[in-house]
Amino acid sequence: MGRVNEPPRLPGGSFAAWSRDRLALARRGAAECGDVWQLEPSVYVAAAAGVCEAVLRRAQDFPKPSSPLFPPLKRAGGAPMPEERAQARAARMRGLRPQAVAARIGEIAPGTARFADQWPTGRDVEILPLVRPALAEIGVRYLFSEDAPALLPFAWQLFVAREVLVRPSRWVWPRWMPTPARRFRTRRQVAFTNALRPIVRRRRSSGRLGDDVLGQMLRPSSRYGPLSEEAVLDTLPGITVATFETPSRAAGWILLHLARYPQAADRVAAEAALLPADPATTTSTHLDNLQYTQALVREVLRLHPPSWLLTRRTTRQTQLADYTIDAGSTVLVCPYTAHRDPREHSEPDRFRPERWLDDSGSPAKAGVFLAFGTGPHGCEGAALAMAMLTLMTAQTARLYHLSEPPGAEPGYRVTTFEGLATAGLHLRATLRG
Repeated sequence: MGRVNEPPRLPGGSFAAWSRDRLALARRGAAECGDVWQLEPSVYVAAAAGVCEAVLRRAQDFPKPSSPLFPPLKRAGGAPMPEERAQARAARMRGLRPQAVAARIGEIAPGTARFADQWPTGRDVEILPLVRPALAEIGVRYLFSEDAPALLPFAWQLFVAREVLVRPSRWVWPRWMPTPARRFRTRRQVAFTNALRPIVRRRRSSGRLGDDVLGQMLRPSSRYGPLSEEAVLDTLPGITVATFETPSRAAGWILLHLARYPQAADRVAAEAALLPADPATTTSTHLDNLQYTQALVREVLRLHPPSWLLTRRTTRQTQLADYTIDAGSTVLVCPYTAHRDPREHSEPDRFRPERWLDDSGSPAKAGVFLAFGTGPHGCEGAALAMAMLTLMTAQTARLYHLSEPPGAEPGYRVTTFEGLATAGLHLRATLRG
């Protein structure tokens, strides 16, 4: 059975053109071709809020491709079974769910305060190299507590390996081919695993498992018992990098908006003035009181979702909007266009944090907010990322006025490969008051 009707093709479109100017083509395709459109044979784009939500939630029809950046290391015992990987994910989530993050706000807040305190003032500073180490320290400490200092250098090398691995290339190599980037990735993954293994054994032998994410993974499940050591070690490289890589991209956009919208920054600063003087005493109540700050973060993530394009591949013939999509087809889910759907957001291209404070601005409404995905494969660390970004935004606005370098052109370039980022962004911080 073929398509219900001939799908509209993106005018003049091709995958090569899409790669050159993705955001413009995504907006043009959504405007001219509707909720779902065909990019090329067997490649479709879900552009509207409702269909994006549907694809992400229908995991049986549109499963997430299994292509982790840090796959399990090859060992004599073989890779973990699917059941064990699911058990490992459930164990991770015990430490990453919103209640767990709320209980540890006092451990997250000091790192965001240090970031603000150490910002060089009076000169233009490139933002992403400033943000990434700060968020890496916060994220790794959240995962590993007192063992974080020993693991942080290895975690940073995992990030470097990730950057090398996802660098755009004119060649697409088979997954089994040991390219230099993949060999480099494996060496860094082995080094991280070798550093983590004695920590896992020490905690288990002492019985002091800890209350961090690693400790939650070491606790036996009432249903499955303890995770194997290899399952623990294999599941942590990816989540370690994810705790700071994606939030770093988001932080660049957030700080840029603090510079461009000084009245919004002043309102964030007024909220932040009520935070405790000692960041370690910050609680989830303090975080909840940063309502406008959270709205600002959410609005920036709406306009510039760091993971702006998600890939799903159909395993069986299925229906999506007006199309019958054959098995093996690729569906590109585009939160960037979904977030700018005028049926869901009034004045969708306008920066207006207040929309999230209105009764109608509920992020739980289908398709309205997909910055962290949704459904079975939604971002595990969404609550942690929101806490980190909200507190970093508040602490920065509390201390500084931010400004862009003078000039007609923006002092950064937008990159879209593997995420939406402000490469080369420079800002200047001036002390408030």
